[in-house]
Amino acid sequence: MKLELHGAATAPSVKPTALAPRAAGRNAVFRQGILIGLCAALGACASIVPGDRAYSLRDEQSAVKLPVKAGDAAEPVPANVAIKPITAELIIEQLKAAAPQKPTATDANLRATNGKANTVQAAPDYKIGPGDVLTIIVWDHPELTTPAGQYRSADQAGTVVNEDGTIYYPYVGTLSVAGKTTRQVRDILTKSLSKYIEKVQLDVRMAAFRSKRVYVVGEVNKPGLQEVTDIPMTVLEAVNRAGGFGPEADHSRVLLTRKGTTYRVDIQAMYEAGATEQNALLEPGDILNVQDRSFNKIFVLGEVQKPGSLVMTKKRSTLAEALADTGYIAQDRSNPKWIYVMRGDSDVPELFHLDGSSPDAMLLADRFTLKPRDIVYVDAADVVRWNRVISNVLPTAQTLFQVSGTRYPLFGGRQP
Repeated sequence: MKLELHGAATAPSVKPTALAPRAAGRNAVFRQGILIGLCAALGACASIVPGDRAYSLRDEQSAVKLPVKAGDAAEPVPANVAIKPITAELIIEQLKAAAPQKPTATDANLRATNGKANTVQAAPDYKIGPGDVLTIIVWDHPELTTPAGQYRSADQAGTVVNEDGTIYYPYVGTLSVAGKTTRQVRDILTKSLSKYIEKVQLDVRMAAFRSKRVYVVGEVNKPGLQEVTDIPMTVLEAVNRAGGFGPEADHSRVLLTRKGTTYRVDIQAMYEAGATEQNALLEPGDILNVQDRSFNKIFVLGEVQKPGSLVMTKKRSTLAEALADTGYIAQDRSNPKWIYVMRGDSDVPELFHLDGSSPDAMLLADRFTLKPRDIVYVDAADVVRWNRVISNVLPTAQTLFQVSGTRYPLFGGRQP
């Protein structure tokens, strides 16, 4: 006998649906979207990581847009600046440019203010001024020579020029001597005393120089006033009288201010190239300011052991010295094939490239002379650049994958 149960609760049968495959498909699409997004993020990060845009400079035909001052334009304008490879030909051009040149217009103007050629022989005779002390000697007439006593010093026993530029002398009276030379004063006194003394013989000499001064300031050991004497005083002589250059002095940047105009004097060029036109004669009232070396810095950045700034000594430093002073390039993360020097000290900036992987690279680097404010940049190796990008993106990628694997994935996906 077969029994049938009616009204008993039975579990409903569930028909297969496409829900599970659909959810799986959504997750697959989402994961593919993440991969595509990561690729886009990698490309974006490659342009965000500091210095990584230097990768675009690896094309020798590439150019960089920099502010360039053309002609007499008052303001610089953006222009493409080509990359120059550091080669033997470029080094030769540098050496030619560093050779002694003819005096510049500034040098000519500086010499012109002296009135004559810039030589010691052409120095004008000393002009007497207020405060100077004169020694007047009349032979066979000691009462006129040392009226204050023969045991006093020359400057004490001499004749002091008054503030109005005059002196008083027996039998002559008040005599204006300001602006005159000792020879002119001697001729005037000889003519005046001839009325009282037969065959008068006299001489006029400078006992003390007090009326004319130059000012030496800045990086010298003893800054202060320097008296102008009958011995011609040049820029170098004034520095020597002030105790010489200080330890932080920039020999190539000595500023001479005369009558409201400032000239730049390069003493280093005189030392190295014999540029004697730089050693100008000084005039009363000149101000000599020796600059320090803080402006003469170069900057070494990128993949070197100790990136930072370096102070150039005596305006001389090569690319090899700059790399060596910063611990040289980092072997584990740099690409020595791509070493750049960026120079913006002129109206037209320059950009140089050195292939440090070539055998003669260090010889070229040792001959390539840097200038103040140059920027040296060593590019990173490709694998280092990639690792840096990955390290920036990986935390975000891990978070996205973890969220997509939960029961509540992104974009409304469902678990079966």
